Amino acid sequence: MTEQALKKETTSHPYIVKNKDVCDGSPIIEGTRTRVIDIAIEYEVMGRSPDEIIRSHPNVSLYQIHDALSFYYENRDELDEKIKQDKEFITRLKGKFPSKMV
Repeated sequence: MTEQALKKETTSHPYIVKNKDVCDGSPIIEGTRTRVIDIAIEYEVMGRSPDEIIRSHPNVSLYQIHDALSFYYENRDELDEKIKQDKEFITRLKGKFPSKMV
């Protein structure tokens, strides 16, 4: 039995678009301002199911959520880098503008 190398195949993502004028060009669900990385964070970090995510984003459908997650997994390295950059930006902002609620 011969081993076959895994082929990286790209999938069509009909519900995901990039527009440099919306969310700074971050991939979003078409017709919304909902970023793919926000859906991925809710799923991966917060442990929410796709059905729970829909409750948080009533303007998107289940198939759009699944397409966003599929897009995330196909582009994980790039999108994880964006998440890291966003976290660093937030940390810098918190340093400049401490909370007055403390």
